[in-house]
Amino acid sequence: MKDRRFVIPITLIVAASILLFTALPAEAQDPIRDLDSYILRVMQDWEAPGVAVAVVKDDRVVYVKGFGVREIGGSDPVDEHTVFSIASTSKAFTTAALGMLVDDGRLDWDDRVTDHLIGFELADPWVTRELTVRDLLSHRSGLSRGDQLWYGSSFSRDEVLERVRLLEPVRSFRSRYGYQNIMFTAAGELLPAVTDTSWGDFIEARIFEPLGMRSSSTTLAEVESHTNVATPHGKMSGEVRAISWRDWENLGGAGAINSCVADLAQWMRLQLGRGVHDDHRLLSDEVIREMHSPQTIVPLSRSDRELFPETHFALYGLGWRLNDYRGRLIVRHGGALDGFRTHIAILPEENLGVVALTNINESSVPQAIVWQVIDQYLGPQEKDWNQVYLAEAEKARARSDSLKGIRITERLIDTVPTHALEDFAGTYEHELYGQVTITLEDGHLVINAGLFYTGDLEHWHLNTFQVTWRDAYQGKDYLGFILDRMGQIAAVDVEGFARYNRVREPGR
Repeated sequence: MKDRRFVIPITLIVAASILLFTALPAEAQDPIRDLDSYILRVMQDWEAPGVAVAVVKDDRVVYVKGFGVREIGGSDPVDEHTVFSIASTSKAFTTAALGMLVDDGRLDWDDRVTDHLIGFELADPWVTRELTVRDLLSHRSGLSRGDQLWYGSSFSRDEVLERVRLLEPVRSFRSRYGYQNIMFTAAGELLPAVTDTSWGDFIEARIFEPLGMRSSSTTLAEVESHTNVATPHGKMSGEVRAISWRDWENLGGAGAINSCVADLAQWMRLQLGRGVHDDHRLLSDEVIREMHSPQTIVPLSRSDRELFPETHFALYGLGWRLNDYRGRLIVRHGGALDGFRTHIAILPEENLGVVALTNINESSVPQAIVWQVIDQYLGPQEKDWNQVYLAEAEKARARSDSLKGIRITERLIDTVPTHALEDFAGTYEHELYGQVTITLEDGHLVINAGLFYTGDLEHWHLNTFQVTWRDAYQGKDYLGFILDRMGQIAAVDVEGFARYNRVREPGR
């Protein structure tokens, strides 16, 4: 006969398990049980029309939801399938696409760019020769940002890459981190150079389709074919207003993807699954590991140190930013284009991913949500990330107001321009950024400096004018006319752009 002294009835085991589970703290049962109310509070504080959030844990989508409306004053709701621009979080997609070519043996991270992009050229011939695919993807080219080449310009993607040869370096090649969008645009163009398939078509066929990302796209035309699309918004003169979608075709691999949180949840599953999604391998473990490995040191700013005192390092991988947080590796990236903000973060050791999208500019809504969710899973702490970012925004506003105050104080009253207004009219040219035109219309000067940049000039003092851009999102800037040694108008310095030299007309 068997000894039954140590046999425990199965009913007691089940009962004990239920008792143990119900006795666990509520946070252990559901770390994000209060996330809805937190998001609504964040939206209210930042006046965000819409927000969408997804959370992935242990290869399951445990949270995916939209809040608010697609357009202020409207009633169409944001849901998990609402399309937003995801801006620079596109960079990881471009990197993953190139990683597929690495897996296929058609490309190597350390290939020279000019071996594939024939005719690609930078200002320094040595850098042109030595620049590798890895350099493109890790922000160490040594170039300044040069964003005016694509932002609001009429240059095509090919023209942007043709003109980048005129962009002067601001630091030594590979010496330090320097965020550079155009290098990722170039990285995207490696895809057609190697495969004869455009960047957008490759991303859609090799990433979107296998992951079931049916709402995701790479062009404005595709966005316009959807019915569930968020309208971008900006805060202008203290009021949240809808603005137009922009066409970022010339940005390409650096930031032209549009998506929704339901789709991005699948993208996070792929990253956390080290290249595997629903038992189907899209990327090798080696490629994922390389993307998530340090390539370039990112200096910690004063703001970073204040916000994240427990963080010891910041690095850039391939298309991802890396740092430590509360003893874990964080692989993340933000995105910002007119009227949209994005933040995505994955914690490989926790098998956790979070993404947040919003349709309002100059806000930290996504960061406030993403970091709060991370803290809830790592173990809640007293820090309220919404309040932290609100305080940061208030500091930024105070600095901006102070600079405006200084400018007003320094204004010289009762001065007049050195020339009649019609003398300032003409064409002005910058070798890299092209031309701007200034005309005299209805008694005042008007500048045309790009797709979003037509503005009306009002005399400020001396030969300085304040320009109010007709695209209200762009606000106001200043420009100053520069005279040569003979007192002739030789150039115009447009704040935030560059100095443009006057193109002399024959006979003048």
